Amino acid sequence: MKDIEDIAKAIVHCAIKVHKALGPGLLESVYQRCLAYELEKAGHTVASEVPVPVTYEEVRIDLSFRIDMLIDKAVIIENKTVEKFLPIHQAQLLTYLKLTHLKLGFLLNWNVTLMKDGIKRMVNNLKR
Repeated sequence: MKDIEDIAKAIVHCAIKVHKALGPGLLESVYQRCLAYELEKAGHTVASEVPVPVTYEEVRIDLSFRIDMLIDKAVIIENKTVEKFLPIHQAQLLTYLKLTHLKLGFLLNWNVTLMKDGIKRMVNNLKR
């Protein structure tokens, strides 16, 4: 398995590259596809629209949620094109991290002038 910090660096690098080329104002799906292309080109495995089941007591509810992107089976990316991140966006990513038992995720807001202002890294009990 690839080092989680190396994956994180690649995500940030590729997101900035895509945003520099396209700028703000497009649909989330366009950025997601271009980011997947860049990450795959860099040697990463990308799964898009990954279903996440929810288990409540003994009931399993399939297809409850879909993760925008799962990189190397280790890092979640949620893509947004919003004016600014809201607490619900952070809660969504944290919930996905908990449901999948993964440790690291990124919220990417493509609707910004500079991509560095649209990157929010979130952890779920990450230990170095």
